[in-house]
Amino acid sequence: MTELTLFNSLTRQLEPFRPVHAGEARVYSCGPTVYNYPHVGNMRAYVFADLLGRTLSWSGYRLTHVINITDVGHLTDDADAGEDKMERMAASRAQSIWDIARHYTEAYFADIRALNIRQPAHWSVATDYIEAMIEFAASIEERHCYRLDSGLYFDVSTVADYGLLARARTDEGESRIEAVSGKRNAADFAIWRTTPAGERRQMEWDSPWGRGAPGWHLECSVMSGKLLGFPFDIHTGGIDHREIHHPNEIAQNQAFCGCGGLADPVNSGARMWLHNNFLVERGGKMSKSSGEFLRVPLLVERGYHPLAYRMLCLQAHYRSELEFSWDALGAALTRLKRLVMAVAALRERAPAAGWAAWTREAVLAQDWGKLQPSMERFDAALADDLATPVALTALEDVLAAKKIDPELKLAAAAAMDSVLGLHLGTLTRGDLRVRPADASIGEEGIVALLDRRRQARGDKDFATSDALRDELAGAGVEVMDGDPLGWEWRL
Repeated sequence: MTELTLFNSLTRQLEPFRPVHAGEARVYSCGPTVYNYPHVGNMRAYVFADLLGRTLSWSGYRLTHVINITDVGHLTDDADAGEDKMERMAASRAQSIWDIARHYTEAYFADIRALNIRQPAHWSVATDYIEAMIEFAASIEERHCYRLDSGLYFDVSTVADYGLLARARTDEGESRIEAVSGKRNAADFAIWRTTPAGERRQMEWDSPWGRGAPGWHLECSVMSGKLLGFPFDIHTGGIDHREIHHPNEIAQNQAFCGCGGLADPVNSGARMWLHNNFLVERGGKMSKSSGEFLRVPLLVERGYHPLAYRMLCLQAHYRSELEFSWDALGAALTRLKRLVMAVAALRERAPAAGWAAWTREAVLAQDWGKLQPSMERFDAALADDLATPVALTALEDVLAAKKIDPELKLAAAAAMDSVLGLHLGTLTRGDLRVRPADASIGEEGIVALLDRRRQARGDKDFATSDALRDELAGAGVEVMDGDPLGWEWRL
């Protein structure tokens, strides 16, 4: 059995996964700030966290996964500066901040469902934990914090190895952090932000430091500790969190637990810290500040099934930068279609076969015959820091294998898909043919024109055939003569 190894950002090396509690895996993932819609780059983090959770379940661990919903405290600058993002959006829309949070939380949940991301054990909402945040801050104030007119600040010099996760104690790094008069150190950060005199926020609470709101970093320390206990196993997030947000979380965790330095990673609050790399879009549509940005619903409007985006993510290792393009998404859709059609062909040959989730233990106990090398390669790929590009090729090898019992191949595909999460057991070829929002023709009309065109070609009436092809092209339909996948057309 190959031991699961993961890259720990804190130590910058691959390490075996050794759970804090035997047989359990406790994972916390930094969730969205619900002031706007998530873009597809944001969603890469949750595809990655879902893959991690599925791999831990596959490996036989009892998973407790927590994803937070930030509805207060996150400022317009991730470096602890500017206005509260939620307050600013509520003011710009002339809406209640609670309505803003509700709307964008539901939009995020819709994307979670579209990408077949499993529900975590807990969705922890920041405003449900305000009292606990105040208690946490009060417990570390004497030894680790100081008061300014603007609130309560954490003194980063009071904990050992501050910033070790980021490896970025440079002037450039410090320039990203808000300059506040009275701060002892440039990297000190707000634990509690007191509302300035004469102002009023929609979200504010009484505290020992005046009426105000918690700092963004405080939320995750409190919710992860409350729901998972310190230390827990794995903390995940995007690589952008590695520079400021997660080092500040770690400092708070050290202060709360009375821990020493980070030579022992458990003193950080989590034994391992995992980060996915960026999704890059060269056209600049990956920033919400651009106004119009890439969202999962936009992919659907353009005619791409959302699981094509999940496939795109799986084709790259989570720690590698991934470039988004419409061509790359189209190629991922074609690859997904090949898998769906292969599974459908097997189902026709074995209609009574089931499609159930598997665990690694059950897979290792099964006699896979000629499929055994592919099953072992799949398992080894997952164990090697979630190497999904290799895992996908192992799945393709299983589906391409000749002279194998179709029920056995289906069982192998089901086992693999329980980790990859591509819905191969339920997706159909028709599901993957998504009609773009601006399409001027429906599927029935396309099929009717294609039937006429086939008849014309059969009659060697190439003038009519070409005219019908031009008519389809004018409606935004590309006819794909000779397509080996049998796609025949696409919008």
